[in-house]
Amino acid sequence: MSENSLNTVKPKCLGHYEALVRRKELKFDKAQIDVLERLDDILAVIGSEKVDKKITSLLWWRKKLKKKSSLPVKIGLYLYGGVGTGKSMLMDIFYEEVHSNKKLRSHFHKFMQEIHESINIERKKGVFDPIDSVATKISKTVSILCFDEFQITDITDAMIVGRLFEKLIQRGTYIVTTSNRHPDDLYEDGLNRQLFIPFIEFFKEKLLVVELNTSNDYRRQKLSGRDIYLSPINQKTRENFNKIWLSLVVEPCSSLKLSFKSRTIQLPKFYNGVALSSFDNLCGSAMSALDYLMICKHIKVLFIEDIPIISQTQTDLAKRFVTLVDTLYENRVKIICLANEIPEKLYTNGKGSFEFERTVSRLYEMQSKDWISGI
Repeated sequence: MSENSLNTVKPKCLGHYEALVRRKELKFDKAQIDVLERLDDILAVIGSEKVDKKITSLLWWRKKLKKKSSLPVKIGLYLYGGVGTGKSMLMDIFYEEVHSNKKLRSHFHKFMQEIHESINIERKKGVFDPIDSVATKISKTVSILCFDEFQITDITDAMIVGRLFEKLIQRGTYIVTTSNRHPDDLYEDGLNRQLFIPFIEFFKEKLLVVELNTSNDYRRQKLSGRDIYLSPINQKTRENFNKIWLSLVVEPCSSLKLSFKSRTIQLPKFYNGVALSSFDNLCGSAMSALDYLMICKHIKVLFIEDIPIISQTQTDLAKRFVTLVDTLYENRVKIICLANEIPEKLYTNGKGSFEFERTVSRLYEMQSKDWISGI
């Protein structure tokens, strides 16, 4: 499909994309068009008004498409590709075009936090198979699950995800997800990975695996300045960091103390939704995505000072920083950073350095005019 052929686009996702291109909110990208065609195939199956039915046979699938589909029987899509290529944007378009009250979109980190809590509740009730119980409850209220940044980093999540998603798919729940990795590379080199491989094969069998093959990094293309990411740390950058702080905050300010589940998190400076904390305070101790989510519920802007260069032996530190940035990004929290180095030089070697590339891309996007305009 050429750029000119957008004039005759009829399917919903492609039509949505056409409108964005015409308004110059997006730049035409052939690789994205190829993905949107696949997403429209799925919309044709699930229906755009209601999502009540489930796939029962290949004949039903072909009847819904009103043609002999070249696609195998699938119940969703797994979209993977490099950082900043527009995967989440394409997911946004698809999700908006699904007209149903039985759809759910979530960042994978957040979803897994909620799943762990639900499983614990079922266990306390004495339920024999808590994962099956949770899957049953989800499938009754959600027919389409959309995830951003699908990834597996520990054996607990690997075992839960395998069984949970298998049961959801068996119950007819459609899954559309994005990831930076091909399914074969999920949980690579993880503990007892062989136990996770059957789920990977099941996932590939049930979901259409599509690569977004483009060299564009749209996050970096939107970079509008470096004035809110200050490096290296010296007298000048620290003064500029403090000037930005004082432009948003009336001193003296108070601290923000958050207590939940017998835990206490404290940000030393806080005023009217704007908070300041050191990197060490945010990432130097055992903090989780749930902790960062709690912080996001109370702030709109976060100043992070003294971000160090992370060595290859500080994998826990790097992982927490990745989780922090992911959580801030998903919750649209603005950040102002004072760091020892530019983003791509913060963590160059060590376990998880591949995932850190996404964090680098997001740090650049969060400096753009589009991002900071909501401050």
